[in-house]
Amino acid sequence: MPVLGALVAGRGSVEEVLTPAAAEEILAAAIERSSLDGKRVLAIVPDGTRTAPTPLLFRVLNEQLLRRVAALDYLIALGTHPPMREPAIARLLGMAADERERLHPCVRVFNHHWDHDNALVTIGTISAEEANALTGGVLAQEVVIRLNRLVEDYDVLLLCGPVFPHEVAGFSGGAKYLCPGIAGAGIIDFTHWLGALCTSMATIGVRDTAVRRVIHRAAELVRAELLCVAMALDGPDLHGLWVGGHLEAFEAAADLSSRLNVVRVPRPYIRVLSMPAPRYDDLWTAAKAMYKTEPVIADGGEVVIYAPHITEVSYTHGRLIDQVGYHVRDYFLGQWERFKDVPGAILAHSTHVKGSGTYDDVTCRERPRIQVTLATSIPEERCRRINLGYADYRAIDPAEWADQWGDELLVVRDAGEKLYRLDQSG
Repeated sequence: MPVLGALVAGRGSVEEVLTPAAAEEILAAAIERSSLDGKRVLAIVPDGTRTAPTPLLFRVLNEQLLRRVAALDYLIALGTHPPMREPAIARLLGMAADERERLHPCVRVFNHHWDHDNALVTIGTISAEEANALTGGVLAQEVVIRLNRLVEDYDVLLLCGPVFPHEVAGFSGGAKYLCPGIAGAGIIDFTHWLGALCTSMATIGVRDTAVRRVIHRAAELVRAELLCVAMALDGPDLHGLWVGGHLEAFEAAADLSSRLNVVRVPRPYIRVLSMPAPRYDDLWTAAKAMYKTEPVIADGGEVVIYAPHITEVSYTHGRLIDQVGYHVRDYFLGQWERFKDVPGAILAHSTHVKGSGTYDDVTCRERPRIQVTLATSIPEERCRRINLGYADYRAIDPAEWADQWGDELLVVRDAGEKLYRLDQSG
């Protein structure tokens, strides 16, 4: 019997902000008519790099489910992000460890470990032929689907999280909390390199993408039933909340996100000063400040990622990125024998940060469409070595830049969740 009678329940709009009471009412009503009694439930939640009312979810799910289910635990969908330490988990869930132990002694909270083989289990395989069909011929490669082995211990996986425009999948959320959220390296590398081949510019803010189709196919291989809590937010404000099947809940949230989280501008800008939110603590996560503004940067223009708080390229992948550097996609394709053994996620991140461009096989010269400059606490020598521009953040005053550049400058504060696009209506 399905865990939820209706395919999806909830509501959302651009105009209305859902209060905590309204969100709690939607969640409680959906849970009340679900068939979760006596089942083991694993709630999969985002980490601290996503804006979401996770403390509210944690409280309501515990209040509504613990009296009915056989077990309720939480798994943080880290992808390849570093494991969260207890102070960060306390902020994420809105409750310190000692209080969790006192109020909910049976509830456990787990970090995902993508690189621990004994923490993963194989749930199935997508053949090369099927991958070819799913991706429209872009990537015909067999991929083994390995997820956190906890998925085998529960009857229901509750995928909880927000939906935003995303550079790899088109939109985040839904089954993406399985792949790459709690996945192993194989499917993470496959989907990210697939997204890079399709390019961020052609993918971001699009609901039906090759990556999304692969993710949904992988979700079909999960033995447990899948239930989804999908949200659409504008900054910290919750505008939409849906509970139900992961396909339907994702579609509803993505539809609203496409209206909430896409900013249309009338013309391209020569320079963008993109200031990532403090929740992004390395370039790996803060690069969303580039992805989300790239579509409105004029050919030959520049994006300056202004983030004095960032001192590291990637806490997980820094060593590999130092070796590979940042390049346009065709730089790698034109020298594939040299780079074929580099993990796909690394190559994808590299191309997404560098942006679109070309590579000449004869002259061995790449021509990025735009310049990407770091105004961070990453040293100049390292910026140059990884093939990115450098600017001293101490010499940058956003207000002075706005006066100096006028209409040629776009300043984006708290960059990372809103996608900027050219208005094609005129």
